[in-house]
Amino acid sequence: MNITTLEALRALYDPVRERSAKKELPRLDVHATRFIGFSPLVVLSSAGANGALDASPRGGEPGFVKVLDPQTLLIPDAPGNNRLDTLENIVQTGQIGLLFLVPGMDETLRVNGRALLTTDEADRERCTDARRVPKLVIRVAVQASYLHCAKALMRSSLWDASRQVERSVMPSMGEMLRDQIGDRLSTDAPVETQAQMLERYRQTL
Repeated sequence: MNITTLEALRALYDPVRERSAKKELPRLDVHATRFIGFSPLVVLSSAGANGALDASPRGGEPGFVKVLDPQTLLIPDAPGNNRLDTLENIVQTGQIGLLFLVPGMDETLRVNGRALLTTDEADRERCTDARRVPKLVIRVAVQASYLHCAKALMRSSLWDASRQVERSVMPSMGEMLRDQIGDRLSTDAPVETQAQMLERYRQTL
């Protein structure tokens, strides 16, 4: 049976606990600010004008996402594959959701808000690291912020080194792309090895 109403959905679950219902804040408090300062990885979710959704990981040194004030975040854009899915969605709708992760911590931090793209020199300077000055910065106006419980990462044992798989269990990125889209590519360039790909990536990190 498909669940098609909110009433049918709620009937399957216990009532939400008061603490969970009230934990959402309209700003970044001291704990959220510190969490972001420890985080080297954030997943950005966005939506385009046609309703298409996207989730994209962004990484850097811990604290690479800057807290300008309790209502404002700055996320530097770094070199990628130039698809620009997230950036195009932000131009179209400005909707954004963020999930911050900290290695070793099973709790996560969720932030929702409105985003815009800026080449403002002051914002770019604030986001400059040892590698580069970003071409642009994603400026987020925070609308909601809340901590997410540890259950998902506990279930996944994400930070348990003994649960990590060897990279060799899957083909290289080049091999997988060849299998997926090789017949649609305009060139017959040799498949890049994993080592070659990683070395190329290191040149533009």
